[in-house]
Amino acid sequence: MRTAERAVRRRRRRAAAVLVLCLALAPALLPAAAAHAAADGTPTIRLSAKEAGKGGTLTVTGRGWRPKALLTLLICGQNMIGGTNSCANGDGRAVTTDAHGAFRRKLPVAEPPKPCPCVVHVATVTGAAADAEAAFKVAGHPVAPLPKERTGGRLAVLAQPRLAGSSGLLTWFGAPAQRELTVTVGNLGSAPAKDPVFQVGTSHGVFAPEWAEQQWRGTVPAGKKAEVRLPVELPAGAHGDYLVSLKYGGKVLVEQPWGVGRPWGVTLFWVLLCLVVPTAVFRIGMALVDRVRPHGPGRGRSEGRTRPAARGHAAGRRSGAAGTGQRIRKRTSRARDAAGPGTPGDSAALPWFTPDTAPSTTTSTERPTSKGSA
Repeated sequence: MRTAERAVRRRRRRAAAVLVLCLALAPALLPAAAAHAAADGTPTIRLSAKEAGKGGTLTVTGRGWRPKALLTLLICGQNMIGGTNSCANGDGRAVTTDAHGAFRRKLPVAEPPKPCPCVVHVATVTGAAADAEAAFKVAGHPVAPLPKERTGGRLAVLAQPRLAGSSGLLTWFGAPAQRELTVTVGNLGSAPAKDPVFQVGTSHGVFAPEWAEQQWRGTVPAGKKAEVRLPVELPAGAHGDYLVSLKYGGKVLVEQPWGVGRPWGVTLFWVLLCLVVPTAVFRIGMALVDRVRPHGPGRGRSEGRTRPAARGHAAGRRSGAAGTGQRIRKRTSRARDAAGPGTPGDSAALPWFTPDTAPSTTTSTERPTSKGSA
């Protein structure tokens, strides 16, 4: 009996020792498990709640992601079948994982543009593509059945894509840049792909692509290939390095870089506008000031208008001097008439000569005798 009791006690002690050892090694085993999940390439996310209403908050935690990776968190409708166009992009959040590839982020609950069933979608922004989804229900948001999947072949890209086209003069002044994405695809499935619907997206920098559906009119038979051409257009005034992506069946087929030059015509327009408008305002202001300000009798309105007045004043001086000379000559002739003829010595002296400097009458009035005269 005692031997059985001793055996039971030994087992309990061993179990307690194992439990204490597990609790001691748990903090060290968790980072190793996260790193192992990251190495396997299976990122996961967990939600703090399965259902919440609009205006609430949801906590999203994740493990197994690439360390120091930038992620986006979105609430999407229709299980994100239509891509990010079915997500509440304006209420999304971004988060950066820690050194172990884990994160924890609060996400506001918003109603996506598409009806539920909804999911919380987490995806990488840069680097190797990785994503994860978790089912979530937005309380009060309408629910609708999922759209039927399109039947068709499996398309794959067989050649390097290219962007055809060039920018014109209007693009230099801010018009939207346009290109044509040319891709050679092959049908790897057993059924023909008739009028396949592609998704063309353009992204700039670290922002997620903006997808737009485009249907290619044609059929790609099974085991055959075809050249697909789809138009690509950027918003007005766009410039910099862009990335054009092509998706089919929820899978990204190609990514093609696109460098767009700066619309220098818009810059030139604003520079000219900044020069012309102040000059015009200044001229208008000076004209108004010149019209409104009072003008005195002795002042002209401008330098160009004072010159004729100065000329008129000088002309008045000259005319006055001429009149004075005429009056002096009249007085002199009257004095001569009063003195009588034959008395040249008694002629009145001119007013601008003094008696000392006046010329002698003999030297000025007598004429030299000609040769042979008496």
